[in-house]
Amino acid sequence: MSGGRIERRFAALGREGRAGLVAFVTAGDPNPGLSREIVAGLPGAGADVIELGMPFTDPMADGPTIQASSRRALRAGTTLRRTIDLVRHFRRTDRDTPVVLMGYYNPIYAYGNEAFLADAKEAGVDGLILVDLPSEEDGELCLPAIEAGLDWIRLATPTTDEARMPAVLSNASGFVYYVSIAGITGTRSADPAAVGEAVARLKARTDLPVAVGFGIATAEQAAAVARVADAAVVGSAFCRAVADGLDGDGDGTRACVDNVLGLARELAAGVGSAAA
Repeated sequence: MSGGRIERRFAALGREGRAGLVAFVTAGDPNPGLSREIVAGLPGAGADVIELGMPFTDPMADGPTIQASSRRALRAGTTLRRTIDLVRHFRRTDRDTPVVLMGYYNPIYAYGNEAFLADAKEAGVDGLILVDLPSEEDGELCLPAIEAGLDWIRLATPTTDEARMPAVLSNASGFVYYVSIAGITGTRSADPAAVGEAVARLKARTDLPVAVGFGIATAEQAAAVARVADAAVVGSAFCRAVADGLDGDGDGTRACVDNVLGLARELAAGVGSAAA
């Protein structure tokens, strides 16, 4: 697809001469009410794209921090339908910030592909990242999603070689998400030199923007990525900020919101410091 919110946002970033900040938070974490406040506040705190995690019981690509956020959201009653409702609520006050749903195929399969795509599009979702649906399975959800008007965002990794690259980039739209480390989220830091080489390799093969995630937790790390990529993606650090705001019983407090939005402002400043 073309001309959607994601394309418009990256075009605007290009005109501004800067990279973007993609903020990942888990839908419903730490509870539905505070999650709505977090998502609503992210654009004003500097997030250019919101990546909304769909809580799942077996998030195999995620490290302990994001797994814990998913468990909190599930305990608070978050379902895929309520995740879509969260986007719908967000769209009442924000019609411009792109929202991408990220997660795993099982909840969508249980929801029903056709119903999910229709509901997601109607609610204001712009794109999908599914970590467990390879390009060989594009007929399952990728092609129907594109037909429904949703961007399909591909993942490339340090192990994606030249032979695999055409399959990774096939049917991709919105942006390409480069996973900067091999392994799960939130466990190691990205190597700026290696990231720069990987981004250059991707840009030689696609005109899509390249966003880099995994291993980015600080303003300094975000700035380093912003110097070579079109966006820095931060996830585990935001989920950790939520966890740091829980009370002694593990329940969400106002500090969860304040922590996330404060971190977003710091990261946005770091990304902005790398502007051309």
